[in-house]
Amino acid sequence: MSTLERLGLAALQRVDPETAHGLALRALNAGLGPRSGPVTSPRLSTQLAGLRLPNPVGLAAGFDKNAETLGALAQTGFGFLEVGAATPLPQPGNPRPRLFRLSEDRAAINRFGFNNDGAEAIAARLARRPEGRVVGLNLGANKTSADRAGDFARVLATCGAHVDFATVNVSSPNTEKLRDLQGAAALRALLEGVMAARAALVRPIPVFLKIAPDMDDAALDDIAGVVTEAGLHGIIATNTTLARDGLVSAHKGEAGGLSGAPLFEASTRVLARLSQATEGTVPLIGVGGVDSAGAAYAKIRAGASAVQLYTALVYGGISLAAEIATGLDTLLERDGFSTVADAVGTGRGDWL
Repeated sequence: MSTLERLGLAALQRVDPETAHGLALRALNAGLGPRSGPVTSPRLSTQLAGLRLPNPVGLAAGFDKNAETLGALAQTGFGFLEVGAATPLPQPGNPRPRLFRLSEDRAAINRFGFNNDGAEAIAARLARRPEGRVVGLNLGANKTSADRAGDFARVLATCGAHVDFATVNVSSPNTEKLRDLQGAAALRALLEGVMAARAALVRPIPVFLKIAPDMDDAALDDIAGVVTEAGLHGIIATNTTLARDGLVSAHKGEAGGLSGAPLFEASTRVLARLSQATEGTVPLIGVGGVDSAGAAYAKIRAGASAVQLYTALVYGGISLAAEIATGLDTLLERDGFSTVADAVGTGRGDWL
């Protein structure tokens, strides 16, 4: 981390989290972030559902909700980017304050509620995205929609021509009853609509499903079965959690989804269970508590082909992506793996 970034992080910690987030995006657009491009090497270069990635370290959805910072983010160390969540119509989300730092826990709680500019505005920005970078979009549903399941297909139809992958997000805890769509019957119907929208695209793209960490083994087995039946191309495990075990920070009781370091173990266990349930046939993306090369490596060895991070950037800065990718390359070399793919699932048993 540069001295400038260290000073910037210290300054951002002195203002409320949502304001700090907006300032961070403005700073990136002003050219104050890293500009060396994605870290890569023969070991780090990998494929995810047919997408060629310079490294497997991605930016999770939520950081750049409205695709406003893609030019700057493309110059950082990330191997791929995910923006959104986008909903068919613009919506303001939940009242502020709705984002809370849990500094002592290296975590955050948010209850944003899919605040975004809407699919049409986001599609226009995605149409101007940088060339040569893998960019995906997180699909969401409007809070007041009479057909939430159909909203996901509508966003994909609007934006799908401008992205390399799409993620169905039925796992946010901040839109009432959204997680009900994770049930097998409801999910089958929803995914049928999404896959029909995908088939109508001139360039069909991979579709992933993002799931919650608060699911038992039977529910995870159901998810694995539905994903396979629907022909989806991967699972992102996991979204934020409603659990609050072991937290010490003052804001630990706030409503919303918990992300960051406390999520690492639960999300990695879900990842390993999905890897077992799918017998390694469905690409998995590990999210939750990825704040170091060691954490990223653990996710990969538990079954992930790639990882994503967001909350760790609050504490480690945007240069953390490059640091994690570089450190991951070192760990792969240390253990004799020629590629990321060679390491996927080799430590799954440690989490089952």
